[in-house]
Amino acid sequence: MHDTFFLAPGSQVVGDVTIGKNSSIWFQTLVRGDVNYIRIGENVNIQDLTVIHVARDVYPVEIGNNVSIGHRATIHGCKLKDNSFVGMCATLMDDVEVGEFAFIGAGALVTPGKKIPPGVLVMGSPGKIVRDITEKEREIITRTTGNYIKYKENYMQDPFYARV
Repeated sequence: MHDTFFLAPGSQVVGDVTIGKNSSIWFQTLVRGDVNYIRIGENVNIQDLTVIHVARDVYPVEIGNNVSIGHRATIHGCKLKDNSFVGMCATLMDDVEVGEFAFIGAGALVTPGKKIPPGVLVMGSPGKIVRDITEKEREIITRTTGNYIKYKENYMQDPFYARV
């Protein structure tokens, strides 16, 4: 773990897990690399109540740089490329690959083996590509990453920090 990494109280990181600089794992999140590895890049934020797990010997989890994973998401045995975004309560199953600047909408269910190309918006259950992302959505992806770096820095300076 890099010394600029933030792990919120109540969260757990278990097993073969590597986490890059300026990344943060928020309250009540579980990152479980017990039966395969998990690689988390730089400037990644994994928000509250998220579960990240792997499939034994088959599907690790690889998360690129500048990735945001929203509250209560489930990430299982998949790959997220740089600058991808996973909305709140989304579920990504084994062997899913999410391209750069792809935006997985809140509550989406991305079924096993699905390959999401760069720069698209996925919504629904099962998740379907609905369109290319807008410039505003691209800005949201970039802004969210920057915001969470600031949030984690505030918490690292003062664990009781209440205003973010």
